Amino acid sequence: MFRTLFLFFASMPALAAESPSPGVSAGTYVQTGFALLLIVAALFGTVWLAKKLSGHRVFGQGGMKIIGSIALGPRERIMLIEIGDDWLVVGVIPGQIRTLHQLPKGTPMQEALRTDQDKPFSQWLKSVSERGRHE
Repeated sequence: MFRTLFLFFASMPALAAESPSPGVSAGTYVQTGFALLLIVAALFGTVWLAKKLSGHRVFGQGGMKIIGSIALGPRERIMLIEIGDDWLVVGVIPGQIRTLHQLPKGTPMQEALRTDQDKPFSQWLKSVSERGRHE
């Protein structure tokens, strides 16, 4: 590929000599082409250096990982987030994030839900509404 580009840019002065039209010289095209290659190489080099310095981690994660997520509406979500040795069930709405439940890391969801399923829905709803008033 580089050989083809080199041959193309090397043949530019010969093409310019054949067509005596006024305008931009072939040397300008060659300089512009090399400048463009230098800029692209600098971009790839910067990306490579950033990956090397970060240890292939994505910037801003800080030990947090989203395990799962479900949309409840166009702007409302429930997310399962892993932070250290804990899983947090988080409700996200515009302008607010609330922790709904906390689990030990790796707890199967059925075990966590089984404790809540033992009590009737009305008691669960009452406990959730009381908890919301105290926060």
